[in-house]
Amino acid sequence: MNRRKFLQRSLAAGALMAWPMPAWPAEVRRASDVIELGPAKVKVSRMAIGSGTFGGGRSSNQMRKLGADGLADVWWNGYDQGVFFWDTADTYGSHDAIKIALKKVPREKVTILTKTEARNAAQMKADLDRFRQEMGTDYIDIILLHSVMVPKWDEVNKPQMDVLSEAKEKKLVRSVGISGHSVEALKIAAKCPWLDICLTRINPAGVRMDAPTETILPILAEMKANGKGIMGMKILGEGQLAERVDEALRFAVTKDAVHCFTIGCESRTEFQDNFARIAKVSQPH
Repeated sequence: MNRRKFLQRSLAAGALMAWPMPAWPAEVRRASDVIELGPAKVKVSRMAIGSGTFGGGRSSNQMRKLGADGLADVWWNGYDQGVFFWDTADTYGSHDAIKIALKKVPREKVTILTKTEARNAAQMKADLDRFRQEMGTDYIDIILLHSVMVPKWDEVNKPQMDVLSEAKEKKLVRSVGISGHSVEALKIAAKCPWLDICLTRINPAGVRMDAPTETILPILAEMKANGKGIMGMKILGEGQLAERVDEALRFAVTKDAVHCFTIGCESRTEFQDNFARIAKVSQPH
């Protein structure tokens, strides 16, 4: 072996050893495992069924392909198998599907998460009233400030945050937080007393993330140490990890970087496939 090949192999081996390998859980982890999320210990299933794949402008893949009735059917299917965490947002246009889904499922048996893009206190108050009316519920389990990127978001969004704090006191909302879309935003989230839950992009390949995985993991560790609930998104890299699904799911359930995660399923079949794979890939070795 020449010197160049020797160095290449040595570097590759060193990189592999440096990669933080997941510690295998003592028991098989399932999509239907019940997790107590954040300071309020809101009960969620380990997996949430998302509704915002390529979402924006009050639309998403789920709503375009399935409509409100079809998306509600996917949620019903998940509920029948113990997956009772529904992930939605105003900008996905999926609140109507929640209202339909709640016709067949008792409200207290599911956990509903939504997100707001309100830019001031008045908009935040209006969103709270509108969201609850659109979804047909008196309260929202988790509401997040959507797509937060600015470094000082805790100062910029204080009027909206104050409205949400008051809503928590009135029991209109159970937990609050952000969906983080920058390293700077995540660093603030790790320390912010107001924040209960953070939705963050995480997968083993760093695809569609805010920074490489090895940069994000220590921030999530700090967040977790400070008692925040951490929910992963982009687990499958918004579809870019289609050839590495098992690897990505194994990372999500064995890495302990997140308490739970959301995957945007676009059919019953897609949900069933993810549901079955999650238990399989987490089996102890």
